[in-house]
Amino acid sequence: MPVALGVNQYGKAEVRVVRVLRDGDEHSLKDLNVGITLSGDMAEVHLTGDNANVVPTDTQKNTVYAFAAEGVGEIEDFALRLGRHFARGFAPIRRARVQIEEYGWERLAVGGEPHPHAFRRAGGEVRTATAVCDEAGEWVVSGLSDLVVLKSTGSEFTGYLSDKYTTLEPTRDRILATAVTARWRHAGAEADWGESFAAARGLLLETFASTHSLSLQQTLHAMAAAVLEARPEIVEVRMSMPNKHHFVVDLSPFGLDNANEVFHADDRPYGLIEAAVHAIDAPPAGPAWNPYPLL
Repeated sequence: MPVALGVNQYGKAEVRVVRVLRDGDEHSLKDLNVGITLSGDMAEVHLTGDNANVVPTDTQKNTVYAFAAEGVGEIEDFALRLGRHFARGFAPIRRARVQIEEYGWERLAVGGEPHPHAFRRAGGEVRTATAVCDEAGEWVVSGLSDLVVLKSTGSEFTGYLSDKYTTLEPTRDRILATAVTARWRHAGAEADWGESFAAARGLLLETFASTHSLSLQQTLHAMAAAVLEARPEIVEVRMSMPNKHHFVVDLSPFGLDNANEVFHADDRPYGLIEAAVHAIDAPPAGPAWNPYPLL
């Protein structure tokens, strides 16, 4: 049977780099996990093993370290610098996608004062950024993952479809908990990335807290809409929110009442709510969301 080469890409995954910024005795950290994906004129390396058009993945790794030595800054800027370098510095490379995770660190306190060069990892939340660069343009997606939030009231779930397999009881008062993964696409490749990220994150948290939830879907939409309505540089938000179920424990066998105070936290199985929300006049997304060149 005849065959043909389809979409393809290659790169260096999970390049871990920690950059220490030294200002005298006071230090700060940029702790990154960088992934690079390149695509372009790669037919011959697949079909004949000719490596003439291949930028070695070891070179890609070394480039991350060298660029970090020059300074990191906001991760969106760092991703763009790397993406432009690979997409425009090598003729066979037509598109570069750079994805970065940033892990936060907080200063330890000694005698009630922040220590200048001792840190602790700041929880499980991760800041993310992706830059895609090719001859047609540049696209930037910012975001976060593992932002764990919970409301102990202000959430209900009623009025759903039911059949002979339905055992879930409607509730007017439940715990709502989730681990937010959010990505937001920018209108262009220039912005005050740090300020934009802080504002978007703050809007997600504020809206989660203030929305009386009739469903996790409604809460997700409200969170995304709040970001789009307040931040004109952001044109699309995509979110994934697992429902971290908390079930009221039946204490009646022990002669005890449970007025929504004792819960069993169940980690699986879980409901998974996902949606994209975009501005009506959002520019085309191009390859911003694509993990593969044409997929």
